[in-house]
Amino acid sequence: MAISVDKVYQKVLAIANKEQRGYITPQEFNLFADQAQMEIFEQYFYDLNQWSRRPGNNMGHSDMKDILESKVSAFEHWAATPNGNLQNEYGDINLEHLQNFYRLIEVRVDYKDGNGYNVAEEMTAKEFRKYENSPLTKYSNKKPIYLHYFNGYDRIKIFPHPPQNTFINPNTGVTSDDVRISYIRKPKKPNWTYVVSSNQTALYNASAADAQNFELHPSDESELVYRILALAGISLQRPEITQAASSMEGAKLQQEKQ
Repeated sequence: MAISVDKVYQKVLAIANKEQRGYITPQEFNLFADQAQMEIFEQYFYDLNQWSRRPGNNMGHSDMKDILESKVSAFEHWAATPNGNLQNEYGDINLEHLQNFYRLIEVRVDYKDGNGYNVAEEMTAKEFRKYENSPLTKYSNKKPIYLHYFNGYDRIKIFPHPPQNTFINPNTGVTSDDVRISYIRKPKKPNWTYVVSSNQTALYNASAADAQNFELHPSDESELVYRILALAGISLQRPEITQAASSMEGAKLQQEKQ
């Protein structure tokens, strides 16, 4: 699942009626492209929430909820091996080491007590204080829980903690229990790579090591073009470009939601 970054760039230039690429430089395009891709990607989750509250149909290829779930599933990373490195004896795990981390799906913990992996339930700090002292709802090795919070970066805290006397520094590569974190990753940043010709023209170089197409579904290509055009119009102080792009995007959204 990918959209050609060069194809989108050429469409943006054509619709903006630019005869020279210097008006929208590759550097500017790459910045706009990353912003547009992330806006569309994040919109998946808002739209999924909206369509989940509406009645669907039994035609999977035309059911909006199924379509959106299919788009999101391409970014799901289901952990098959331990990938949560404990930072201390208090059950803290930084999520910044997870490549392109965006949202949590599931946390599973193995306390090496013969019960294997158990899915940890996410709780808010308020819920944790409410249920911690109840013997019926208190966490255990069979019913672990975790808190998800932000402390300069995404972090989770797992309960029960690993036994303090058996905790081993994660820098050694060994911990007292195994944690598997499944998550949704962000799409990779698009990158229109190029070489400069003898007449100082930027030419697309698809073979560059850092070349990167868009990772969105092909059906989102037109919306990418509209959003990038809108951003370019603001940057170039050309309101007519922004207005035209907004009009085209609005027509597309109206068609989707009829």
